[in-house]
Amino acid sequence: MKQTKNNQRAGFTLVEIMIVVSIIGLLAAIAIPNFVKARATSQCNACINNLRQIDAAAAQFAITAGKATGATINYPTDLSPYIKLNSNGSIPPCPAGGTYADGIVGTNPSCTLSTLTPAHRLQ
Repeated sequence: MKQTKNNQRAGFTLVEIMIVVSIIGLLAAIAIPNFVKARATSQCNACINNLRQIDAAAAQFAITAGKATGATINYPTDLSPYIKLNSNGSIPPCPAGGTYADGIVGTNPSCTLSTLTPAHRLQ
């Protein structure tokens, strides 16, 4: 009886591996820009919510201290009792790295990143 040896090994060919790598690369090329856009949008929304809280704290401060519209605010020390502070004991910062400013009663607080798209500012 004659036995034949099978010299072929089981495995993937180079072409099959290249096709799989190219498909993964294509999926990454589609997913990464969407992830970056979603991250920027969520940071903007968090910043706008922080600005709303700062605006509400400024209104409460103005009522309590008897300040009229146009009066100056010593930001952030005047607003600290009227806003929920973070674990560091300070007003929550902009998640994208901007800084907040609120100096006048009756005006919207601003973020230094208000020129980004999407803009970090109250409408």
